[in-house]
Amino acid sequence: MLTSTAYTMNRSALAIVIGAWLVVGAAMSASAHVITDWDEKAVAVVTPMTPYTAQRVMGMVHIAMFDAVNSIERRFRPYLVQLPADPTTSKEAAAASAAAAVLATIDSKTAGEMKGALATYLASIPDGAAKSDGLKLGEAVAARVVEARANDGADAPDDYRPRTTPGVYVPTPITAASAWPNVKPFAMTKGSQFRPDPPILLKSEEWAADFNELKDYGGKSSAKRSAQQTEIAQFWLMVGPQAYHPFARKLVMAKEMNVSDSARFMALVAIGLNEALIAVFDAKYHYNFWRPITAIRNGDIDDNPSTDREATWQPIDNTPMHPEYPCAHCILSGSVAGVVKAVLGTVDIPEVAVTSATAPGVTHRWTNMTAFTDEIANARIWAGFHYRFSTRVGTGMGLQIGEYVAKSVMQPAEMSSR
Repeated sequence: MLTSTAYTMNRSALAIVIGAWLVVGAAMSASAHVITDWDEKAVAVVTPMTPYTAQRVMGMVHIAMFDAVNSIERRFRPYLVQLPADPTTSKEAAAASAAAAVLATIDSKTAGEMKGALATYLASIPDGAAKSDGLKLGEAVAARVVEARANDGADAPDDYRPRTTPGVYVPTPITAASAWPNVKPFAMTKGSQFRPDPPILLKSEEWAADFNELKDYGGKSSAKRSAQQTEIAQFWLMVGPQAYHPFARKLVMAKEMNVSDSARFMALVAIGLNEALIAVFDAKYHYNFWRPITAIRNGDIDDNPSTDREATWQPIDNTPMHPEYPCAHCILSGSVAGVVKAVLGTVDIPEVAVTSATAPGVTHRWTNMTAFTDEIANARIWAGFHYRFSTRVGTGMGLQIGEYVAKSVMQPAEMSSR
């Protein structure tokens, strides 16, 4: 689900988070954790935004941090820019400054908060050329990143056309991310680069099987869904950067990556998530396939004798306001898994534990990326949002996108001379 108010942090809650940084910041020292520290801060800042807009900002934050760090320690090809920098320049100051500068462009209130948060965060670094040069470098790189993403189509107005016949009412709320298929990609050549084949035929046996599985297990009052399946469905009602960035952040810490490696890994994840969103909305609005609540309440008109209408069927939560095919959470999780496999060379990982605001008190753990993506695919079926075939296609798209991103941008510097 990509539109929900269940996990939206209001401005007062955000102020509490910012205040907490200022209280504890003086006791913290900038370290190899600067990338994960500022990822956590950035997620808190962007949470009030729509999930796809928030992810765009996260992509810019991590690109800026990577290019700033990589300007100092030139191990990789830059994503966008490699500015002159003395090797003694503080990578921590550069990364933090870059992140804060991108976040400051959100609005004037956030700009003020970022100024204070940055000063507090870097208080442990001794004043001097290394620190001041890092601050200037981060700001310069951030400005270039923000400039590059200006006019990328993200602010285009919604122009989705509700289809009907003359005089016949259809619900017409504003859809989510209808302009996103045309947003400028971060790494792909175009938004339709990974567009999948059409959804399965409604007359097929597979449609009947997937329809009935979802009707039985995805309903709000399902008698077949187990308590554990319900918990998993509710866990993955969380949306936006807060759904996937904590996972990547904790994997970075578990692998004890240094500043340069963590900057690159987190940037690849952030870019992959953005490309996943552009690709999934391209497919969704291209095929305009009906959601389960629509299909099940119209099960008598799909020309399939094995699907029956259920007039009052509802999913666990409000259906997201965009077409069904393919599964967005699946492509997002798949993109993370694709990056992990490409960077680490395996789907096996150190144990990573994540919590969810939509399932308070619950912690999920994984040691394998396939188990991670499988859980999320099942969650979307058990929540009543996606058909089995749609989850399979979405996960597959995500894996391809994650691998493509990891092999297309920010490659090791020695590869550029081959």
